[in-house]
Amino acid sequence: MKTRPWQKNYDYNVPTSINYPKIPVQNLLHIAAATFPHKSSIYFMGTELTFRQVRSQVLRMANALLEIGVKKSDRVGVALPNCPQYVIAYYAALSIGAVVVNMNPHYAYDELKFILNNSGIQTLFTYDEVLPVMEKLAEELNLKNIIITKMTDYMNGMPADIAANLQLNERWRHFSKILDDSTVESMPDVEVTSDDVALIQYTGGTTGLPKGALITHGNIIAAVLQCTLAANAITTYVPHSERRIMCVIPYFHIYGNIGCINCSIFNAATQIILPRFEIDEFLATVAKFDQITIFPGVPTMFTAIVNHPKTAELDLGSRIRLLNSGGAPIPVELIQKLKDMGIFFTEGWGMSETTTAGICNPLLKQKVGSIGCPLPDNDVRLVDLETGLSDVPQGEPGEIMIKGPTIMKGYWNNPDETSNQLKDGWLLTGDIARMDEDGYFYIVDRKKDMIIAGGFNIYPREADEVLFQHLKVSQAISVGVPDAYRGETVKAFVVLKPGETASAQDIIDFCKARLAAYKVPKLVEFRTELPTSAVGKILRKILRDEEKRKKEDIGRLEGAR
Repeated sequence: MKTRPWQKNYDYNVPTSINYPKIPVQNLLHIAAATFPHKSSIYFMGTELTFRQVRSQVLRMANALLEIGVKKSDRVGVALPNCPQYVIAYYAALSIGAVVVNMNPHYAYDELKFILNNSGIQTLFTYDEVLPVMEKLAEELNLKNIIITKMTDYMNGMPADIAANLQLNERWRHFSKILDDSTVESMPDVEVTSDDVALIQYTGGTTGLPKGALITHGNIIAAVLQCTLAANAITTYVPHSERRIMCVIPYFHIYGNIGCINCSIFNAATQIILPRFEIDEFLATVAKFDQITIFPGVPTMFTAIVNHPKTAELDLGSRIRLLNSGGAPIPVELIQKLKDMGIFFTEGWGMSETTTAGICNPLLKQKVGSIGCPLPDNDVRLVDLETGLSDVPQGEPGEIMIKGPTIMKGYWNNPDETSNQLKDGWLLTGDIARMDEDGYFYIVDRKKDMIIAGGFNIYPREADEVLFQHLKVSQAISVGVPDAYRGETVKAFVVLKPGETASAQDIIDFCKARLAAYKVPKLVEFRTELPTSAVGKILRKILRDEEKRKKEDIGRLEGAR
C-alpha cells in the first residue's frame, strides 16, 4: 500500500480508515427518523419539520413518482433553491432508484436546455419564480412531468394554491397537492445498491461543454462519513440532539449536497435553510439560535460577515462552533479575524468529481495557506505536468491525482472525457499543488483556465462564446482577475469591429441576458488588439498575468504610503 505521510497529522479522534456501510443514501433519513423522530430536521423561515415528518413526505412523494411512471435509473431534474421541497424531492427520487440531476434554477435558457437534453430528463422539480423559462423549455423539449412549487408553500400561514392560479396544462403538477393526494408511506419496493448512480453533477469540460459527473450512492456515503469524522474534534462535544448546520450553500452544488443536506441527515442535525446568502437575513437567522454546530461556506460569505457592523453584537464566537470553507482560497487576514472571534475554522479542497471530499486541514493542527491533508482512505499523487505519468519530487509542483472511495464513476455519456480524466481509478484534477515535508498540500495554480468567483466555478469559454455573439465584437476573451470580495471575478477583454462603438455596460447587459448572473463579466476593457500566438490563438495567460501584476503593483504602492 502506498504510504500516507499525512496521516500523522490527523486529529486524535479521526480514523485513518473507515468501514463504509453499503447502504443507499436515503437510508440515512430512515436512521435519523427512527432515532430522533420528533427533533426538528428542517428550520425554514420560521417553519419546522421533524425528521418523522420529512420521512413521511419523502415516502409519499416517492410513491407518487412511481405512480406517474418514474422508474429506477430515470433522471429526475431538481431545479430549486434551498428549501424543504428540495430535500423532499431529492430523497424521494433516490428512494425509487432514480438519478437526481442538479440544476441551478437561475441558469440561462441555453444552459438549462443543454442539461435537460444531455441527461434525458423527463421529470422536473422547479418553482414559480423561474416559470417563464421553464414553460418554454417544457414545451420545446416535451417534458413529461413537471412538478412546481412556491417558496411560500412551506411557510406557516401562507396559502399553497399556485396550481389553480397559474392555469398550467395537465403535465404540470403542484408539489403540495401531490403530497396531499398521496397517502402511501410504504418503502418503495426498488433495490438500490451502493454502486448505483445517485446524482449527475454537471461541471465544466475541456471542450467548453459541461460534463455530468456520475456520483454513486457509495460515493455520497463515503463523502458524508469522511467529512463528518474530519470534524470530530469539535462535534464530539455537541450531542446529536443539539446539532444544527447552517445551510446557505446552494443544494444544487456538490458542496451543499454533501456538507449541508446529507451531513445534516447523517448527523441528525437540524438544517437551518436559507434560499440565498443575504447578509442581514443571515445574521437575523443566526440570532435565533444559541449555537450552530457547523457553517459550511465560501470566503465571500465570511468576508461579508466579518465586515458587517451587527456581527460584534451577535458575539458569533459563542454561537458558531465551526466554519468550513471551500470553493476558493481564503485570505490569511480573514482566517485570523475568524480565529480572533473564537470560531474554529478549517478549509479544504474538492471537486464535483470527488463528491466534494478530497483534502482538508485537520482542526487541531492546521497550516495557514495549506488546503491540508487527504481525508481518510484517499491517496494523492502529484504528477509531472507534461506527461502526467511520473511523480514529482517532494516540494515540487505537480498536477493533483486522487484516488479513493469518493471518486466519481465517470461522466454521463462521455467516454472520451472519462478516459481523459480517470486512469486506473486515479482522477486527474487539473489543479497544480505541492506537498511539504509534513504531508500538507498547497494549491499553486490551475492547469485549466477555470475562474472561481464567490465559490462558483466559471469556465471562461462560456463567457467567450457569448461575447462573440455580440454583433459589434471582433475579438474577445475573458479571464479571472483578483477580487477582494469574490476571490476572483470575470473580466472581459474586447476588440470592437472597425467603426463600431459600445460601452462596457452594453457588453455586460448583453451577457446578462445569456448567462447566469455569476458568470457575467463584471469588468470590461476595450483594446485595439489582443495578444496572440504564432497561429493566432488569443493568449489568455498573458492577460491574466498582466492583471495579477497590476494588483501586485497597487499593493506595493499602498504599502509604501
